[in-house]
This record gives sequence, C-alpha cells and structure tokens, in this order.
Amino acid sequence: MSANKATVERYIEGFNRSDHAMILSCLTDDVVWDLPGAYHLEGKEAFDKEIENPAFIGPPTVVLTRLTEENGVVAAEGMVSCARRDGEMLKAAFCDVFLMTKDAKIRHLISYLNEVKESLTGWK
Repeated sequence: MSANKATVERYIEGFNRSDHAMILSCLTDDVVWDLPGAYHLEGKEAFDKEIENPAFIGPPTVVLTRLTEENGVVAAEGMVSCARRDGEMLKAAFCDVFLMTKDAKIRHLISYLNEVKESLTGWK
C-alpha cells in the first residue's frame, strides 16, 4: 500500500474513533476541505471544529469500499452512517478526493456526499 493510501486509511479510522489528533496528524496546516454546495473550510482549526458536527451524536461509521490513487490524488469511496440529533440516521454514499503532498499529507479534500433513504448492501 502506498504512503498516500495509508494516510487516507488512517484519516478514515480517525473519524470512526472520533480521534481528533489522529485525523489532524494526516493534514497540512493549511488544509482545505470543500463539500460543494455546503461549505468551504480552510486550516486545521476550522477542520477540527467540523470533525464532530453538532448536528450529529457520536462517531460516524465509515466503511471504505475502494481506494484509487494516481499522481498524488487518492479517491476514497464508501458509505457513512451516523445518528442525527433529531433522532434520524444519516446514511450516505460518499466519494472523497484527497490531494496529497509529497510527504503523504492531505492538503485539499473535496467530499461528495449522496444521502440515501433505502437500505443498501453493505450498510452497517
């Protein structure tokens, strides 16, 4: 496994554990996180505040189904579920695109999220 893919796997595991230090160790100080149509965050401090979004309770369950890498870009596909404060569950398919540095740090993340209402194969 490449160093870039290992970083992305460590980053995802950090979310499953709600381990801020683990997640932040994968990022550059000037990291950018875009969720098109929802938000644009810059820097570790802003990123850290979004790790545990106040609309949700507890850590998410993130399941990776595919990691693909080419020319310093890693695409991670999978499923995520998490309890919402309103009592509902978020279940979504995602594709995260990670732009990496030469030392295997995440410098830019673009997250694409598609909420699904019906059960999908592989949901935990």
